[in-house]
Amino acid sequence: MKKIALYPGTFDPITNGHFDIIERGVKLFDEVIIAVADSREKKPMFSLEERIEMTKLAVQDLERVRVVGFDNLTVELANSLGATVLIRGLRAVSDFEFELQLGYLNHSLDPEIETVYLMPRLKHAFISSSIVRNLLKFNGKTVHLLPPSVQSVIGGMNSCTLQ
Repeated sequence: MKKIALYPGTFDPITNGHFDIIERGVKLFDEVIIAVADSREKKPMFSLEERIEMTKLAVQDLERVRVVGFDNLTVELANSLGATVLIRGLRAVSDFEFELQLGYLNHSLDPEIETVYLMPRLKHAFISSSIVRNLLKFNGKTVHLLPPSVQSVIGGMNSCTLQ
């Protein structure tokens, strides 16, 4: 049976840390589906469509990876796509408590869903989308934090649209 993993997140924008987790997931599972959450309550810098497009560009050279957008419960999406594993990234101990609670919640909603926690390589451990967004607001250097295709898209945007 094909082992499908779902990697949900806001990806506002997708970073090298996210990409690292995706690459690791591809080594472990037959298919990795990156699920870009609408997350209107977080007031993302980029629209859902922009985030989906940037994510697709970032993973275009990876096999067995696809990107979808969603605005429902993660476990509902996983069930609709045949995914039985959720991938979550852990950068630091500060992520652990929230991610553990979320894993338990998802398991309580569907006991067939397992959560796997993956850590990015140390060189990416400090990267978060919020750090990148903050740098973008001040026209800071992000080339070392983003996949090249995403950097190209963001670099081509007018800085006033990023404020």
